[in-house]
Amino acid sequence: MMKTTPLSLIVCLLLAVGYAAAKSPNVVMIISDDQAWTDYGFMGHDAIQTPHIDKLAKQSLVFRRGYVPSSLCRPSLATLATGLYPHQHKITGNDPIPKKPRDRMLKHIKSVPALPKMLAEKGYHSLQTGKWWEGAPSNAGFTAGMTHGDVTRGGRHGDVGLKIGREGLKPIYDFIEDCGDDPFFIWYAPFLPHTPHNPPERLLQKYATDDRPLPIAKYYAMCEWFDETCGELLDHLDNKGLAEDTIVIYVTDNGWINREDRSAYAPRSKRSPNEGGIRTPIMVRWLGKVEPQESAELANSIDLVPTILAACGIDATEDMQGLNLLNACGGKGLDRDIIFGEIFAHDIPDIDDPVRGLVYRWCIEGKWKLILPKDGVSPELYDLEEDPHETIDLAENHAEIVTELTKKIDDWWSIK
Repeated sequence: MMKTTPLSLIVCLLLAVGYAAAKSPNVVMIISDDQAWTDYGFMGHDAIQTPHIDKLAKQSLVFRRGYVPSSLCRPSLATLATGLYPHQHKITGNDPIPKKPRDRMLKHIKSVPALPKMLAEKGYHSLQTGKWWEGAPSNAGFTAGMTHGDVTRGGRHGDVGLKIGREGLKPIYDFIEDCGDDPFFIWYAPFLPHTPHNPPERLLQKYATDDRPLPIAKYYAMCEWFDETCGELLDHLDNKGLAEDTIVIYVTDNGWINREDRSAYAPRSKRSPNEGGIRTPIMVRWLGKVEPQESAELANSIDLVPTILAACGIDATEDMQGLNLLNACGGKGLDRDIIFGEIFAHDIPDIDDPVRGLVYRWCIEGKWKLILPKDGVSPELYDLEEDPHETIDLAENHAEIVTELTKKIDDWWSIK
């Protein structure tokens, strides 16, 4: 007897080869700012409550082993906007070296086919809110934005756009209303749970206990505050009847482990190649189109732009090395066994030569993770299955694996 193929698998396979829905889907990208991969209810945290993101996870294709290539916000966000590694888009750090004008860096976002530009060619309206480093949002093709990006008026990483979430979501609601029946793309990158850690008092009191340092309690409360804003946004899509017509993407720009003595990041988190800096859950929700499930595969934030483009019926560019994550649904799997990343200096020594600011390269293949520092510093090797928090360096015990993975990193990473 011939076996029938489940409808959900058929839908996933059609999406995987680039078929778009008859009506172009809306796209909402939710980007957490400075949050560890462990710090969600659905990821197993024993104190932080994130009921709205937990609900989103139950409705999504979830990659618990998701990563960003670089653990600093500006290069990571530029990857989310372009689908390129930092050494490709050349936005490798937050700031140019002292006395260099910031505006000189804006040429890079203007020179690549960023996601809003590509969506605009298919009739999309797009809104930037929250964190944004690349000057005027129009530099990336956004048709609307909260950020002005003018350095003479304090423009650096979002300026007035950083009010989103912390002061409500009205700009997003108004934008959706103005779009009418046209498809839209929303970049929701609130300054949350990023410092300043100044949560509402009701949330701080919830997490402030005698045995918990106050800076930790503040950070925990910030995570729940961010979760509440996600719930407001998702509820609005429901109330407007847009949920089934909208793809929701979730990712964090980089990790964060809060110090106990103050509101600042600890070692082995932000700006590091460790799991606390680069790992994030990655989720794709498309109600009625993508069956909710968890994938054990490795995902990288370079995959998000190709995934969105495929769902919208647009071809990715040849420079985009990411995969369509929808290929993972229905048990089909991704054609990948290794992911890569790179960490650069916070202040950029040369805005046109990424090599000058390189600090680390890294890769993960199966259970093995190799961290390869620049300039001959000893590599680090970890077994992430047995040691997910990277406490035991196995490089000396497995020299052959170090050599093999080093070659794979060298084969991948090139400056053209």
